[in-house]
Amino acid sequence: MSRNSLPYQEALAAAIMTIEDLIAKKSTPVVIIDGRAGAGKSRFAADLLEAYFRLETRLPKTIHMDDLYPGWQGLRAGSLYLNQTILNHVAAGREAHWQVWDWSNDERGNPCETSNGWRSFEGGNLLLVEGCGALSLHSAEIADLSIWIDSDLETRRKRFSDRDQGQFDEHWHPWTIQEDQFYEAEKSRELSDLRVKN
Repeated sequence: MSRNSLPYQEALAAAIMTIEDLIAKKSTPVVIIDGRAGAGKSRFAADLLEAYFRLETRLPKTIHMDDLYPGWQGLRAGSLYLNQTILNHVAAGREAHWQVWDWSNDERGNPCETSNGWRSFEGGNLLLVEGCGALSLHSAEIADLSIWIDSDLETRRKRFSDRDQGQFDEHWHPWTIQEDQFYEAEKSRELSDLRVKN
């Protein structure tokens, strides 16, 4: 697959074609979507989800990194949690179990659910993971398709602010510092199979 950044729709078509090939060959293909905050990862994941449903008439198992970070300082920790608790198990053909992060109570679990926020994935379906820190040196070894979403700083910052009506604007700068450190160490963009201009 080309390492050049492709326009959104062209990249989406390429990703769908690759996924179609993967599901014909593997029972549990793993697709990872990464990029900096506000790049458009969630939108791209939603478009892939819709396309997959049209192909398979079922939804993929989707994991959002926002459910894994242990708070606003947890980009690196969320990535490790993904690898150790989910992807390592999937790669070994074992069922994965993990607990989502409760942002309001600043702890793992969800007291409003009978499962207390526990999730599981037994394989046999496409696994789609999206969010900052999803693509690392470790996860790249497990992923069947890794996607990096590019967008300019001004656009990303506006999307970040607009998404929650500015409620979390104070976290923008500390989060970008974590991104700088993580992506410098992990070379996530360079590891990607497909790069998307958004």
